[in-house]
Amino acid sequence: MNDVNDVNDVNDITDQENESYPINEFQLTTTPNDFNISTIISFISSKVFKIPAFQRHYVWDIKRASKLIESLLIGLPIPQIFLYESDKNEFLVIDGQQRLMTLYYFFNGRFPRKEKRSELRAIFDDHGHIPDDIMQDDDYFQRFNLKLDGLVDGQANRFNGKNYKTLGDSQMALNLATIRNMIIKPVANDDEEDGAMFEIFNRLNSGGMNLTPQEIRMSLYHSRFNVSLIKLNEDEVWRKTILGKDIVDMRLNDVEAILRTLAMVNSRENYKTTISGFLNMFSNATKSFSQEDTDFFKELWYGFMLACDGLKVEDFRTGANRLSITLFESVFYAACRSSVEQRVVNITTITSEYLALLKTDQIFIEASTGKTTRRESVLTRTDRARELLQEFTNVA
Repeated sequence: MNDVNDVNDVNDITDQENESYPINEFQLTTTPNDFNISTIISFISSKVFKIPAFQRHYVWDIKRASKLIESLLIGLPIPQIFLYESDKNEFLVIDGQQRLMTLYYFFNGRFPRKEKRSELRAIFDDHGHIPDDIMQDDDYFQRFNLKLDGLVDGQANRFNGKNYKTLGDSQMALNLATIRNMIIKPVANDDEEDGAMFEIFNRLNSGGMNLTPQEIRMSLYHSRFNVSLIKLNEDEVWRKTILGKDIVDMRLNDVEAILRTLAMVNSRENYKTTISGFLNMFSNATKSFSQEDTDFFKELWYGFMLACDGLKVEDFRTGANRLSITLFESVFYAACRSSVEQRVVNITTITSEYLALLKTDQIFIEASTGKTTRRESVLTRTDRARELLQEFTNVA
């Protein structure tokens, strides 16, 4: 079976195909705008610029951040920022998060402590900014005084040790410095354009490591449902009993597994030929989910975790030392599909004996090996898992 690989192998978790969207078939417009720094800060603070949910955390150290500020102060060009116009006065940051957050922190005079950045990211996502009481809390931040080493013309760098308030005359120069922003917008707003934008997110990021498919989905299809997946990923049964990993994957590999599982139990009939396309379609649909919808899937997830509480970590594995995603999603579908149909969470206990039966069932095995992402294979293994669970429950 295709299993969940270690966190460094981000594709195998959902049997991803190497596919891309034919961008040349879509109509897009790209418009350059030179915004000054004051305008950019106001756009971040007023949520016009949105740092897409759960892109990777702020990772720069204070020396690298200081170099960016120094470059603006002395007039050096800054790499352009790419934005996606998702709505009127709403722009998602495709590429440039580290630069924008550096500016935001410097203008507030605070630099985030490394051990608090994950928590700060969650706070930023909840509020769209960092609240003043958090920004001034020394447990979260230190003072952002520029740290610039080296001599200039035999003298110490004149900006070393300065912060925004102590820049003097240079403060106005910084406020008026400009950065080129490339705004990408689809000519038409439809599902196919979302496909094109997914591919653009995949190409237009230059931080040294391309975004993973799930990082792109979190940005492009931002919704309260997708945000909730991060919290579901922290469940103790999921992490210790099923995944067997205490450390959350920073590239969202484990979050993608949750998305795939919930997508399958809710929208399996819409599955066509590829996991990636299926997850993109479902993620896009979650943008219209109500709070009630999101709460239901939270309850469903936690209900299933409770039903699995007596299992051992090897129960969802099939020979490899990692979770079998095909097995897990099939069992989740079998146990939870009736709850989705009735919109009432009622999940039978999942036992080691049932899982052992399923793992040795020839029909299930054939649908869980080889080309596991074919529609026929997906339907067969999920249906078979449901049939055997009903039979096992009746016998028990």
